[in-house]
Amino acid sequence: MDNHATIVIKKLKKGGHGAHHGGAWKVAYADFVTAMMAFFLLLWLLNATTEEQKMGISNYFDPTAISRSTRSGSGGVLGGTSITVPGALKSPSSPPQISTPQVARPQAERTEALDPDSDDPENIESRLGSREDEEGTVNQEVVEQLLREREQQQFEDAEAAIKEAIEKTPELGEVGESLKIDSTPEGLRIQLIDQEKIALFPNGSAAMYEQTRQLLTKVSEIISTLPNQIEITGHTDSKQFAPGSTYTNWDLSSDRANASRRVLVANGIDEKRIDEVVGKADREPLAEDPADPTNRRISIILKHLSATGDEAKKIAAEETRRRAAQAGGAPAGSPADTGAPSGTPDRGGPPAVDRGGPAQLPRAGG
Repeated sequence: MDNHATIVIKKLKKGGHGAHHGGAWKVAYADFVTAMMAFFLLLWLLNATTEEQKMGISNYFDPTAISRSTRSGSGGVLGGTSITVPGALKSPSSPPQISTPQVARPQAERTEALDPDSDDPENIESRLGSREDEEGTVNQEVVEQLLREREQQQFEDAEAAIKEAIEKTPELGEVGESLKIDSTPEGLRIQLIDQEKIALFPNGSAAMYEQTRQLLTKVSEIISTLPNQIEITGHTDSKQFAPGSTYTNWDLSSDRANASRRVLVANGIDEKRIDEVVGKADREPLAEDPADPTNRRISIILKHLSATGDEAKKIAAEETRRRAAQAGGAPAGSPADTGAPSGTPDRGGPPAVDRGGPAQLPRAGG
């Protein structure tokens, strides 16, 4: 008889698949439920709150708004905003209400305006400027627009007045045809240009002819009433002086520009308005041929006024008064609204004798 115990091998089969997953599904399910709860909470808030309350909630959860702020919790939702109406008793089941004190928003606006990168619509408007601020004053954009409109009208009036004055002066004769007026990016340009048979200056000299002086006198009488700064530029053709001469076209163009300056100042132009007097020699010709006589000219530019200058401040004050008068029901028309010049400066003495530049130096051109 065999005394050894019988060995029994039993095979067990694992049933189902749950043992493979453990409890991981519970974490995923909890995340899903949390996300759904947050989603339905968002839908409820969108339906139950006003636009101002939405903005308050958005600012509360916006970290960039906190970094921009210098109030350390004194503005926005942290600046006195309550989740419920102050003093009211609320049950746990009552929907929350967000009330924003009226004094909190202006403080926030002032702080946000300090940050140039803020995308808040009201901050963008404060950077770009509105048409009119709360006090009724005019902003810089409107002032500049009004300034350009008034300046353009003054330029047109000056051009018409100069042409009319020349037509009424028979002694100017054909020299009046040498005058050309046009607009440039710098301002209104008045040019006195040599013609084929009509010269403004003797050959190689800065002592202008009498007709040229009379023409400049008429021009100065008109533009002396305007406030614009003046730039005077002399130009010559490409013809050179005799070999060995130390006097060049640079000297000639500068002397002719300076001679024109003296005539303008002697006939009513304030010396302080002369901003620049330069000679360009033959470096900026009008005609393709550098030796063409039309390249010999004097250019007078009335430069555009600055949007921050005295004239702009005057226009801003006038426009503010006009708007205030309209708001009060009073008639807005006044002499200040017409844009007319405030007055004509005192005229100087008789035209000074022009002594600019050496006379009749040997030169091939004009």
